[in-house]
Amino acid sequence: MRALTNSFQRFFKLETSGSIVLLACAVIAIFISNGAFSTKYFTLLQSEFTIGFGEYILSKPILLWINDGLMAIFFFVVGLEIKREIIYGELSTFKQAMLPVFAAIGGMFVPIAIFLIVNNGGAGSEGWGIPMATDIAFSLGVLMLLGKRVPVSLKVFLTAFAIVDDIGGVLVITFFYSSTIMWKYIIIAFALYAILLIFNSMNRYSKYAWTVMSIIIWVLFLKSGIHPTIAGIIIAFTIPANRKINCNTFADTISPVVDKFRENQNSMHLLTKPQIESIGHIEELTDKVQPRLQYVENKMHGWVVWLIMPIFAMANCGVVLFNDQGNISAGWLSFSIAAALLLGNTIGIPLFSWIAVKLKLAVLPKGIKFKHLIAVGLLGGIGFTMSLFINSLAFTDAEIINQAKIGIIAGSLVSGILGFFVLKRMLRDVPVEN
Repeated sequence: MRALTNSFQRFFKLETSGSIVLLACAVIAIFISNGAFSTKYFTLLQSEFTIGFGEYILSKPILLWINDGLMAIFFFVVGLEIKREIIYGELSTFKQAMLPVFAAIGGMFVPIAIFLIVNNGGAGSEGWGIPMATDIAFSLGVLMLLGKRVPVSLKVFLTAFAIVDDIGGVLVITFFYSSTIMWKYIIIAFALYAILLIFNSMNRYSKYAWTVMSIIIWVLFLKSGIHPTIAGIIIAFTIPANRKINCNTFADTISPVVDKFRENQNSMHLLTKPQIESIGHIEELTDKVQPRLQYVENKMHGWVVWLIMPIFAMANCGVVLFNDQGNISAGWLSFSIAAALLLGNTIGIPLFSWIAVKLKLAVLPKGIKFKHLIAVGLLGGIGFTMSLFINSLAFTDAEIINQAKIGIIAGSLVSGILGFFVLKRMLRDVPVEN
């Protein structure tokens, strides 16, 4: 349990620290897109970038390379988190899973309903999926600002809820925001995917073979019409989650190897041959005791938090705040999205959590009361990353995209600020956790 808690704390710190960088990149993008370099900024994003040779080339604007390529890696890490939670974490048992599942359902359907009511079939109505998303980095970042008074159980609940919400977002992207499907590419992709699943069932993993196969599957999804980020999600489920030796065997086996390493040292800077052999043995044992799933997630998470998500923010947060006449570029679509993010999640998340508890399908985690779920509902209104991503899929008209971005940023900002102050007031008498 201590190891699991420490692992979550490391994840929490990484996620929340990364949210600061993400926010900074978003602010920079807004300033650039409304300054002297605005034209160069948008021109760069639409510049074609080509890879390949001969007839086998892929040529896309830089913005699409980011949204279709880099974000596939983001969704791959999301897939790893989902698989971990299903096997070992908050989604591993029925009772544990029901509360975040119901909360996520409320955090998806109620915002969609409010958006459709407020928008009333107006411009941008096809963007109904935008307000259903929750950004885990920013929501956990707000909790970080509140310090140690925030119960760990509340952080874990928010993380589990956001992961279930991501599953819903992926399903919406797959079925509603993908273009006409070319089944021949999908059949080939899933044939290769089946091979990876077979290796997964055998607990076998080769990063070189897996990387090559994953890139081919991603290209096939890109050609098929199903958004290629979905490939990232499903490929994550082919990473083995079992270890080859247990912890006790590892501890018993590695002790004599370490003793051998210590006994064979000399006064020189270079290692002796027995020491080199001992290091090789230690690396082999370490590789066997660590599940590939956990190893890959730990290796990739930093790249996503510190590189991919900031690049995505820089590319997608460029929003023109004022038009040529000097009027604000926001429209009714902006208001519809902001209202759905704020009100939909604030109502939906605690309401559906209450329903789950009253139906005795779930129980509130220790240290959490229903009033805390209202604050979590506010934090659930921080859409940002996934909302911006769905926005890029839902619309092609630049003006509509811009209006939607204003709504996403405004709704997320108000939700985050209100969530912070409401939760701060609720936790003011809570003792600080060590």
